[in-house]
Amino acid sequence: MAVTKEILDEIALSRAEYDMIVDRLDREPNPVELGMFGALWSEHCGYKHSRPLLGMLPSRSARTLSQAGAENAGAIDIGNGLAVVFKVESHNHPSAVEPLQGAATGVGGIVRDILAMGARPIALLNSLRFGPPDSAANRRLLKGVVDGIGWYGNCIGVPDVAGEIYFDECYSQNPLVNAMCVGIARIEDLASAAADRTGDVLLLAGAGTGRDGIHGASGLASRTFEEEQELRPTVQVGNPFLEKSLIEACLEALATGRVRALQDLGAAGLTSAAVESAARGGRGIALDISQVHRRESGMTGYEVMLSESQERMLLAAAPEHVPAIREVFDKWDIACRPVGAVTEEPYALITDGAEPIASTPVSHLSDAPRYRLTGRQSAEAIDRQRLRLRDIPVPSDAGAALLHLLASPNIASRQSVYRQYDHQVQTNTVVGPGAGDAAVLRIKDTGQAIAVAIDGNGRHCFLDPYRGGQMVVAEVTRNLSCVGAEPLALTDCLNFGNPERPEVYYQLEQSIRGMARACRALGVPVVSGNVSLYNESQGTAIFPTPIVGGLGLLTDVKQHCGAGFPGAGLAVVLLGADQLTARASDLAGSEYLSAVHGLVKGRPRIDLDLERRVQGFCRSLIAGALAKSAHDCSDGGLAVALAECCIIGDNRIGGTGPVGFRASDEFANGVPSRWDAALFGEAPSRIVVTLEPEYVPSVLQSAEAAGVPALTMGTTGGSRLTLGSPMDLPVDKLAGAWHGGLNTALQ
Repeated sequence: MAVTKEILDEIALSRAEYDMIVDRLDREPNPVELGMFGALWSEHCGYKHSRPLLGMLPSRSARTLSQAGAENAGAIDIGNGLAVVFKVESHNHPSAVEPLQGAATGVGGIVRDILAMGARPIALLNSLRFGPPDSAANRRLLKGVVDGIGWYGNCIGVPDVAGEIYFDECYSQNPLVNAMCVGIARIEDLASAAADRTGDVLLLAGAGTGRDGIHGASGLASRTFEEEQELRPTVQVGNPFLEKSLIEACLEALATGRVRALQDLGAAGLTSAAVESAARGGRGIALDISQVHRRESGMTGYEVMLSESQERMLLAAAPEHVPAIREVFDKWDIACRPVGAVTEEPYALITDGAEPIASTPVSHLSDAPRYRLTGRQSAEAIDRQRLRLRDIPVPSDAGAALLHLLASPNIASRQSVYRQYDHQVQTNTVVGPGAGDAAVLRIKDTGQAIAVAIDGNGRHCFLDPYRGGQMVVAEVTRNLSCVGAEPLALTDCLNFGNPERPEVYYQLEQSIRGMARACRALGVPVVSGNVSLYNESQGTAIFPTPIVGGLGLLTDVKQHCGAGFPGAGLAVVLLGADQLTARASDLAGSEYLSAVHGLVKGRPRIDLDLERRVQGFCRSLIAGALAKSAHDCSDGGLAVALAECCIIGDNRIGGTGPVGFRASDEFANGVPSRWDAALFGEAPSRIVVTLEPEYVPSVLQSAEAAGVPALTMGTTGGSRLTLGSPMDLPVDKLAGAWHGGLNTALQ
């Protein structure tokens, strides 16, 4: 008898997909098989609508050690026989339902992805989006998510070193919680998830299996929200103390050389872990779920196979090595039990003791259907791109506008959030949150350092997804360059609405096209990532929000820059522009346009060749010890960038604190009459750097030779930010607005 629509809706399969399953099996699937298909064919696991597009992204370079999608995370050779492993992933829908556990288990899951590569996790980052903080519901979500991130990360001893938070009405019922983890391993110690040796034993290690998280991948992460659905049981429950022990046990087991494959149990639980490991290895699996250790009684085979209980790993090892591996886990007081074997025949055979409960070719399960749709830009989207400066009134007070922007929840200091995270544990953090445009972490015993950053801008992609996709790649690589790191590779999490709607599919396709173009122009591959679709409720989608995490390398950890002005008497130079301009495109999607005028309009633009030259020149200044600080112009434009440089100031231990800035007469006189577009416009490819005054002539000459426009703006020092007639404010007043903005909004 054919299944009902209600059952198919519960596992997010269409009737056509069910018919496809019947056709592949040449029979009706039983309930366990149907649940496994639903999970593995879900958008979250199967990438049905996105996989045909993801191939546009470049994924290889001379430093890549893994093909994107082939393993749990991307691996990059950083020299000295070391690899950095990193990935970003979403936990949006679980965090909307149960913010603390949703965010906490998002951290736990991304950490296990890094662990599955044989790497020790050394850093966490996060990218968060919420509705406006004047709503009690949004404040509750923010508090729960921040509590969950801090609780889990602090307990497992992995520092949270960088991140971002933005607010907009479109995220009110669909918060975005994207977690990124970075790990390090010796190249020869990298692990694989491919179970490719017939006869190997499959070992399930970690927490007992419970009923939490069932239908998490299919029912929660692969469909839109409906008010009447009670989804709380689909949210996983985390135990960070167990995860810490699991990390150490897995790394010790790997060090024995006896573990052949390692895979974490995340979305779709044992189903996904076992089937994907077998598929990667071109083999089959025979599982006996009666051997799965559980924390709840009376669980059915369906529940065991689809549970997303956290803190679990699947290992493959030769039979003769099983006792030694179990001894390692016993030492760490971690349950580790044989639950099956790798088979020659590429079949997934699942039994409960002697009773068969599922039998299907692995390829049927792992090869989800792929949909290549036709996107369409809506008439409303085209209309949103029309923006004329003459239609935007100029505020009467530039200083008041700057204070308003600095206090905006989208620009104000995030210190009240990141101070809840331990960002110094493991003692590798050189530049932490709030001090620079990217975090810098030393690589012990090498003299090197890595830089990591995470960025996104949904408004830009909402207005022009193609150019917005380019701009997010440019932004994250620019932030890496601002601390002196050469960008090596990226990871992405693509957060979009329902791809079955033509306007959303258009956003998805064009954003990926734009990202791909920028990646090629800037020489960075995308080596790992995640897609989170169906982020909408009541027919309203979020802004298209691709989040990009970046990895960069500093050959000398000592040659790095922070964002703040490090002292008085330094020349301040703007790279990327030789004059201030006032263009409508600069205001497109800007925080100024939104916060001051209540508009999200315009069409942003970017010159990728200029971006490449500016970033390279900035890195050369830092490597040559010429640049004393570097901070990019992004949210809030040039005026906000200068204010932040003043407020952050010399934040070293024993430093002088905030540092003022006085514009030169030439610069102040060059501010256009449309000072709002010139000072608050968010044109990309611009970096504020400080230099010793005697180096300015030679630096300007070198910039011209490198094809990099540059503009001398003024000098650091004093206690005020002075831009001539448009703006003259005490730095402590700016700091009060910036430091207090988020807390005020949350109250």
